[in-house]
Amino acid sequence: MRSRSTPIQLLKLTVFVLLAITITLASLLPSKQRLLLFLSHHKLLLFSLLWCKLVALLAYARARPLPVYLLDFSCHKPGPESRGSYEICEYFGRRSCQHSAESEAFMRAIYRKSGLGDETYAPPFIFQTDYKAKFQYAILEAEDGMFSCVAHLLAKTDVDPSRITVLVAACSMFSPSPSFTSMLVQRFQLSPSVKTFNFSGMGCSAGTMSFDLAATILRRQVGYALIVVTESTSLNWYFGDNRHMLVTNCIFRAGTAAALVTSDPAQRERAKMEVVRTLRTHHGADDAAYNAAIQMEDEDGHVGVALTKDLVRVAGVGLRNHISRLAPRVLPVSELLRYVYNVARSFLAGDRKAVHVPDFTTAFEHMCIHAGGKAVIDAVGRLMKFEEEVVEPARMCLHRFGNTSSSLVFYELAYFEAKGRIRSGDRVWMLAFGTGFKACSVVWRALRDSRIDPDNPWKDCIHRYPVSI
Repeated sequence: MRSRSTPIQLLKLTVFVLLAITITLASLLPSKQRLLLFLSHHKLLLFSLLWCKLVALLAYARARPLPVYLLDFSCHKPGPESRGSYEICEYFGRRSCQHSAESEAFMRAIYRKSGLGDETYAPPFIFQTDYKAKFQYAILEAEDGMFSCVAHLLAKTDVDPSRITVLVAACSMFSPSPSFTSMLVQRFQLSPSVKTFNFSGMGCSAGTMSFDLAATILRRQVGYALIVVTESTSLNWYFGDNRHMLVTNCIFRAGTAAALVTSDPAQRERAKMEVVRTLRTHHGADDAAYNAAIQMEDEDGHVGVALTKDLVRVAGVGLRNHISRLAPRVLPVSELLRYVYNVARSFLAGDRKAVHVPDFTTAFEHMCIHAGGKAVIDAVGRLMKFEEEVVEPARMCLHRFGNTSSSLVFYELAYFEAKGRIRSGDRVWMLAFGTGFKACSVVWRALRDSRIDPDNPWKDCIHRYPVSI
């Protein structure tokens, strides 16, 4: 199928043709006096060329993509009564009488080497007395996180909900009816003209992909996009004994985030960052990638998400493919030339197994790497040849909040702000992976120095981090 030309491409072609005509006339009439004499005798041609150029330039200026800004964001921090320490999770598993002794021992071993601390947050149903995951608890978890985040966000941005033109809600494992976007529209009385989108089944990449969708829409027209990302652990606690599925009980925790992005030029002075580039890649055509993390029933009919042993390898392959597309668009020319030189030198030396990776720290000052688990962080750091300080935010987020799925990159961004590390002009790279297998990058440029907000989830504990894990 032939690709259709976009308006921008057509306008560029028009300007190029007009420029070519002008250059052709100048070359055929090298003398300046001859050219002026020719144009003076063909005033209609002269006015036509000038008019077409003016119209083309005005049309291009009108049709070019609008800049998209991150006005602000907010991360949900449940109360201390929701703390999901190792002892609480182990006690819940035992009192539910759903796991064998071998499974309890396995989860204990996984938890101890998972990189999670004792201050993560568990879903509400764990603290109930009926020991069952029920629909009402999933709704309670979702509403508590989403409504709290959005209320804080709208309060500190002082944006009236009626001005929101796009609403994106993402939750991979729970899709109720009415949808999450309908809940948010009803709760905050959004405009009837708001365009709503619900993401499900996209795993931990849904947060960055929500930014990609919102930016794509806002680049075409001035507006505001509210992004809300959460995950439901209430209905997805696994009660069987399949070890591939038991891992999710050990690393996934409750978490929600909301962000407000806009293409309104008047908001640039208030915005925190500007979107520079987004990139999405999908590797689901490969069987191993598709089945690396998949929701299924075990042999006893218990539903859970199976994380196979191939997940880390699949993540590495997907990341290589993803950065091979991203690198030419973000790396400085000097780093690209250095990379080409190293590859060519190894090839000429007969060392065709040598693996060379560009230095992405030359393109970004800060990186929010998806903290899917200790093994995933280790694999990304090893593949990208990152220093420990680069993956520090990911490790600390995993320790403090656990794997909160698609909202995790927001908690990492909050970590940078709490540390006061982001300066005006700095570039920030958000990278997340999701089931399917998908990878998504969002590149930002900071418009001002970071500061810790009153609702920053790290506010009361940032002085204790980083910690040794």
